[in-house]
Amino acid sequence: MFLSCFIESGGKERAFVRERGAAMEKETWRVCRKCLTRDMDQAAYFQNLHDYIANLDEDLKVETPLYETRLSLCKECDLLLDGMCRACGCFVELRAAMKKNSCPYDKWRAFKQDY
Repeated sequence: MFLSCFIESGGKERAFVRERGAAMEKETWRVCRKCLTRDMDQAAYFQNLHDYIANLDEDLKVETPLYETRLSLCKECDLLLDGMCRACGCFVELRAAMKKNSCPYDKWRAFKQDY
């Protein structure tokens, strides 16, 4: 795998990732991790966030029904704006996915496993 960072026309910094397979070469673009969110393509940024959530270790994530319950509570909250909590600044989809996390305003709590 080859990774480099450069400035493309239009002034946006991007990361180029090249992955080589046995029979073919596959090239993909990913958002540069050193860029500010204001400099990124919004669709690519949110796709990266969703990919990150999908690839979290299953031991760290809550089950889908609990995740959806947490998100439904966030969607009802007046502090939600564009996927972010205006009070604490988190991306609610990421916060809701993690067992250890809780809502800082007690809308929902961290997952506690019985031992």
